[in-house]
Amino acid sequence: MRILHVLDHSIPLHSGYTFRTLAILREQRKLGWQTFHVTSPKHTATRDSEETVDGWHFYRTLVPASGKKLPGLGEVELMRQLERRLRAVAQLVEPDLIHAHSPVLNALPALAVGRELGIPVVYEVRAFWEDAAVDHGTTTEGSLRYRLSRRMETHALKRAAHVFTICEGLRGDIVARGIAPEKVTVIPNAVDIDAFEPGGAPDEALKAQLGLAGATVVGFIGSFYAYEGLDLLLTALPRLLAQRPDVRVLLVGGGPQEVALKAQAAALGVTDKVVFTGRVPHQQVQRYYDLVDVLAYPRHSMRLTELVTPLKPLEAMAQGRLLVASDVGGHKELIRHGETGVLFRAGSADALAQALLDLLAQREHWPQLRAQGRRFVEAERNWARSVARYRPVFEHLMKNTQPLAVDA
Repeated sequence: MRILHVLDHSIPLHSGYTFRTLAILREQRKLGWQTFHVTSPKHTATRDSEETVDGWHFYRTLVPASGKKLPGLGEVELMRQLERRLRAVAQLVEPDLIHAHSPVLNALPALAVGRELGIPVVYEVRAFWEDAAVDHGTTTEGSLRYRLSRRMETHALKRAAHVFTICEGLRGDIVARGIAPEKVTVIPNAVDIDAFEPGGAPDEALKAQLGLAGATVVGFIGSFYAYEGLDLLLTALPRLLAQRPDVRVLLVGGGPQEVALKAQAAALGVTDKVVFTGRVPHQQVQRYYDLVDVLAYPRHSMRLTELVTPLKPLEAMAQGRLLVASDVGGHKELIRHGETGVLFRAGSADALAQALLDLLAQREHWPQLRAQGRRFVEAERNWARSVARYRPVFEHLMKNTQPLAVDA
């Protein structure tokens, strides 16, 4: 089977999106399928029309060399560019199936090319484009742009031969739009168990360098988006310090909220209790994980976080890490309270502080929590098990383009 994947961006960029993509590609190839890969104009990390990265070959859709920058391009022009590139690649590699991944700006060109060339198109929803736009501040929920974006999404969902998504929250929303339940299959986020070992001992030299010697470290490693709720973690810190003066917060990464978070720490008078490392090389991330006693995922409640399951808590469990997370829908699909992690009431700094204080006071339970988290991902959230769910759908589409009833 020959599958042409249509992607927003890819390696060498590092993101949850690219890590999930690589896992899917690896497992699909283990099933004996050939995969080919086209990225959208939003992958701006190269000026080459084709690129091989770590053994994976990508066909790139480039921004015109006229000097016109991508941010100035309208969505319609972006989709036109991708459609032209995708048509050329499809004619070259002759796929049996086109597998378009979020956002919908990839799905619509894929559907156009599939219809023209007679190739079935499946659409994999990792998040809804309209919700991502709300979080990044480019639109507001209920606005004209939001409604148009949502309409585009629903249009693509109805025309795809089959729809895949990453969790039950998104599946429920898709079905509520009038998509037949048997046409929607969940491919859950998972981890490559072999790539994660239980956390090691902290690098004491690095810990001292960061001013964390002798501290109990609550940490977050990732991108600083508003929905991650890092502002809530800082709000909870003074209460934590009142009972546990040894606590320090370690924030590894960067993003849109970095300046605001630093200003908040200063306003709260806790600048000396919060360490901002900035972004660190991917190969060094493990060293920073090993400094953390408890990972915090205090996501705010909004459509995006209620519907979408994140990857990082699974990776934390695979490493046998302790974690505290807000009880948004995306977390509740992954974390079993008191068994694989601790959940607290979303949006409440007091609840977050209390959850952390309770966990820090119960060191005797830490080994069990760590072991249960690791067992959970080994048994239920491994990529081989997740990607196997594609097989019956893809095989059916090779015989009949009508949607196949499969268990979600």
